[in-house]
Amino acid sequence: MKIYTKTGDQGTTSLFGGKRVSKSDLRIDTYGTVDELNSYIGLLRDQEVNQKRLNDLLEVQDRLFTIGSILATEPGNQKVKIPHIQENDIDFLEKRMDEMDANLPPMRFFVLPGGHQSVSFCHIARTVCRRAERLTIALNETDTVDPLVIKYLNRLSDYIFVLSRMMSQELNISESPWKPRM
Repeated sequence: MKIYTKTGDQGTTSLFGGKRVSKSDLRIDTYGTVDELNSYIGLLRDQEVNQKRLNDLLEVQDRLFTIGSILATEPGNQKVKIPHIQENDIDFLEKRMDEMDANLPPMRFFVLPGGHQSVSFCHIARTVCRRAERLTIALNETDTVDPLVIKYLNRLSDYIFVLSRMMSQELNISESPWKPRM
């Protein structure tokens, strides 16, 4: 199988199910952003500080592929078999957040991103996740999206934020508080 098909040379691509749409279509932008997020999660997985979370991050990447396949499927197409997001996928993120949060000091301020390259990668992943969530919500306004997809992305951005705090602690990096100028 060749990687290049030349079918997209005119600026269109196929959804699962065969329908051709513009590569600038909101659906394509949405699952493309999920793919971008998945790449950033891979970058986080490659950070030494996250070696003990390798399986958790692989789980997240698997769920993001699931979300990508859901978003890449032609609306209403029942012929294409794709996996689904389940409530226990969200429970998984919440459980991991609770475990990390139990070992973190309480939040008393907004945190400025940065302090260590690995933590900065985490904050980039968080912001890409928020963008994926916003695009999915916008797509839902025209084509119904499984509500668990939106819920998962929302919870995932929370998970990534807690992960950034946990990484900062494990790397012995002080969090930089945002101190608004008044």
